[in-house]
Amino acid sequence: MNTTNTAVKMVLDRWNASIKNCDTLLNALSDEQLLKEIAPNKNRGIYLLGHLVAVHDDMIRLLDLGDKLYPELFEPFIKSPDKAVAEIPTVAVLRTFWNHQNEILSEKINSLSVEDWFQKHTAVSEEDFAKEPHRNKLNIIITRTSHLQYHMGQLALLK
Repeated sequence: MNTTNTAVKMVLDRWNASIKNCDTLLNALSDEQLLKEIAPNKNRGIYLLGHLVAVHDDMIRLLDLGDKLYPELFEPFIKSPDKAVAEIPTVAVLRTFWNHQNEILSEKINSLSVEDWFQKHTAVSEEDFAKEPHRNKLNIIITRTSHLQYHMGQLALLK
């Protein structure tokens, strides 16, 4: 295995391990716990779960692997702060979305070759990518892994 293959494998292994760790954490939290605020006047667990689904849903588009599965989650979980949107999906529905999305995203990620990971993502122009080739698909996985781990730290406070 060459260095490039090894680097891609390392990044994808960390992504997959982070998803597995988040699954373990979410399975340890009850629906009632996810309805609580992380800290007084801060986001609720349900909001963070919806936010993670919405952000990971956008990865499908950013990686140029198709359309979002749950575009209706953009408004309540990315564009708006917690409690700004009156009606959001239930914890049970968001758990289902999370599991389904992870299956689909995993299939799509596994369809990419090592070379594909170094191609531009859809949020960068050809011109900008020529100047900044690090703005590639693999970088999306790196930044989203960090994002996931940050919010897992918050969710762990609900235990």
